[in-house]
Parts: sequence; structure tokens; C-alpha cells
Amino acid sequence: MVETTARIAPQHLDQLRRACAEVIAPDDAGYDDGRRLWNAIHDRRPAVIARPSTAEEVATAVSFAREHDLEITVRSGGHSAAGLGGANGGLLVDMSAMRGVEADPRTRSARANGGALLGELDVAAQAHGLVCPIGVVGHTGVAGLTLGGGVGRLQRNLGLTIDNLTAVELVTADGRLVRATETEEPELFWGLRGAGWNFGIATAFEFRLQPFGPDLHRGVLTFPATQVQDLWSRFREYALHAPDTMSCIFGLDQAGADAGYPDEMVGQPIVFFAWNHSGAADDVERDTAGLRDGLRPLTTTIGSAPYLDVQTAHDLAFAWGTRSFINSHNGNDVRPEALDKLVEHVANRPDDATFSVTALGGAIGRVPEDATAFAGRAAPFDLSADSSWTDPSADEANIDWCRKAMQIVEPDRTLGAYANGNSDVGPEQSRRIYGDAKLTRLAALKREWDPDNVFHVNPNVAPTSERA
Repeated sequence: MVETTARIAPQHLDQLRRACAEVIAPDDAGYDDGRRLWNAIHDRRPAVIARPSTAEEVATAVSFAREHDLEITVRSGGHSAAGLGGANGGLLVDMSAMRGVEADPRTRSARANGGALLGELDVAAQAHGLVCPIGVVGHTGVAGLTLGGGVGRLQRNLGLTIDNLTAVELVTADGRLVRATETEEPELFWGLRGAGWNFGIATAFEFRLQPFGPDLHRGVLTFPATQVQDLWSRFREYALHAPDTMSCIFGLDQAGADAGYPDEMVGQPIVFFAWNHSGAADDVERDTAGLRDGLRPLTTTIGSAPYLDVQTAHDLAFAWGTRSFINSHNGNDVRPEALDKLVEHVANRPDDATFSVTALGGAIGRVPEDATAFAGRAAPFDLSADSSWTDPSADEANIDWCRKAMQIVEPDRTLGAYANGNSDVGPEQSRRIYGDAKLTRLAALKREWDPDNVFHVNPNVAPTSERA
């Protein structure tokens, strides 16, 4: 067994227990379940878990950790790809006792507590025919998803999650309860939208809601990877001019057995086009013609489904206990030689590793670059390699595959990388996420709000970061 790197005296644990709704130590029942993270490749053993039920209790936990020199980690949904919702030793602030979302149809707004899950926000908003554009797995935490920007199925149409965020309430490193909006602490609000984990523990969020639903219109077409050059040209041209209502992905995968492929294609590399259309049903055929006309796919899946059903469709596939790795960055294109190398790379993949290109633009790109800490508004594409598997002995092979895939498209990289779409962390990764100019501005903000870098178990911005 891996031991925690710190032990807390019983009298100090008693002090924390008197001030916090629930406290779990390594010898307590529920510790192993309480420390577990969604991504099973990460096995963390905190010295103590605090499960506060109010913002005041969050502040108490932060003060306790600082008083006893304990590293602070924070978990809302626990979905961090890099396993940042926990660490060996230190104090884990588990926000799961602060779930709950309230939606107001009169003001078209929602308030989500710091431990709320995406599924709660979807259900609360859709009860009134409204929506906030969020992520794609219902048991993801609202906090982590939002503070990194918030990418999902509706963002080209309705903007990133942070573009619909109107307020954040948080506990700062010195234990203060602060509210940040466009008019209250506006510079802090700027930083919270894309680098938010660096400045405190969010205890509540307020969002604008927009009319939507109830259906999403979806499609997947697959093709032999021998056509990759022509297919990428088709997708690239389409995506650069696609209607905002179209969320579309170009991907490389392997043809699976029992999925309707000809026998000779099973196990071979394939290209797929996938889309979610968030507009009127009558517009789908016209709006998807650029991805369909004149092509002869191996398989075709087209239909419509209620938005809430689509939003939870992957919840089991991405259940807790998944072993997962992902790396991504923004890109302007994928070079022809890179496409050929990627097809070969997919042909020799471990497990279920895939490479994908997600179209950005639309409402995402119409927000000025300097409006939020999220970087790369002008980038047309997100390039991503990811894998999921079950056998711990396959960890190294899957991680190595994803990193090598991203090395192939490194020359295609442009400003920005989605923080939530990266399992690697460190100073260089933070620079890739934010870019030099925003990193310098964020470092100044960090010096104001967290000069001791108390909140550093995240895609970190160090208060000493320099170089504009």
C-alpha cells in the first residue's frame, strides 16, 4: 500500500471535524471510496478529505490546510483527465456535498453550487426549454468543466460555457468569500474564465440560459482510411464555412467487428465524420449536404434524439473506473504528410485509441481574444488524441500512443489548447494552453489573489511567470 505523505494529529482532525460537515481520515470507513477519482490510472491518497456543505466550511478547510502546511486539492466531479482532484498527502476538498442547480425561466438564468454535476444543470434548464452549453458526460463536475472554458456539443451555436457565465462565488487563498462578475472584480472574472482553478475554490456559478430543444440531430459516416486525403479536404472546407448549428468532428479509428463493416474492413483504419445539428429539423439535410453529397460511406447512422438523452449517452462508456489519457491542442490544418502518418499510427494503436479533429469557430470565434483567459478563439480546429482501456499493464502503451500522435501534428499547432483536454500538466503545458501574453497577465492576477500559489494542483499559473 502507498502511504500518505502526511499524518495529522488526532486533536487537529477533531478541530476540523467540529468545523466541517464531514471529514474522512485514512483510517475511516469510506476513505477509499472518498479518495477515488474517475480516471483509474491515478491512485491518490490524501492525508484527509474534507466534505464541506457551505462556502463558510470551504473557507474553514482552506484555512486549516494553510495552518497545518497541507497541500490543497479540490474535487467537484472528479473528472480531471490529469487526476488533479487529489494528491498524496495534503487536504482534499471534496465538493460533493454542495450539489444542486436552480433554473429561473423568468430571468433565463441558473445557479449551480460548487459540487453540481453537468446532468443537474441540463435537467434543470431543459425543464423550461432552456440550456447552457456544457460538456458531454453527465457526471462531470460543473466547476472543473466551466473553469477551463467548457467545450461540448452546442458551443459553435451558443458559445463556450464561460461565454454564458455571469458570476462566480469563490473562497480565496486567504479564506475570503468573493463574488466575481463583469462589474465586481472584473479582472478576476476574466481569469476565472479559462484558468479558474488558480484563484480559489468556486462555491457557486451563475449562468445565462438560452432557448433550446428538445432534440439534437445527429449523424456518423465512415469511410476507408485510404481516402483520408480527399476526406480531410472535404471536411476542412466544410468546417471553415459550416453553419453555427453544426458541431462536427473528423476522426480516425479502426473498423469494429459487429458494426456493419464488410469483413475485409474489420480492424482496418477508417475515417469518420460525426455531427450534432442544434437547429431546426427542416434545416438538417441542407446544412449537412457538404459532408454527405457525392460520397459513398461504408456505414451511415443518421437520426434525432432528445438533448437530455444525447447528453447522458456516454455516461456508461465513461463510467468511473475508466483508464483514460488525452492530449490536445488547437490547429490551423492537418498537413497531408501528417494524415498519412496518423493513419499508420491508428493502424498500430493499442486498445481504443483514436485521433480526432473538432471544428471550432462559430460563436466561439466571435468573442474577442482578450475577453477571457481562454486562449485561441480564432483557431479553426482542436486536434486531439485519446484512449480508454481497462488493463493497468497497458497504461504505458496507451499514453505513449497519444503523445506520439500529437507529435505528428505538432507543426500544425496554433495558439491555445483546451485545459480540460490534456492529461499532461506542467509549466510548458500551461504555456501551450494560455500563450505567453495571457500567461503574463494571469501571473499578475495570481500575484494579487494567490501569491503563495496555494492553489497549484491544476493547469498552474505560477505567480512568478514572466515573458510576454
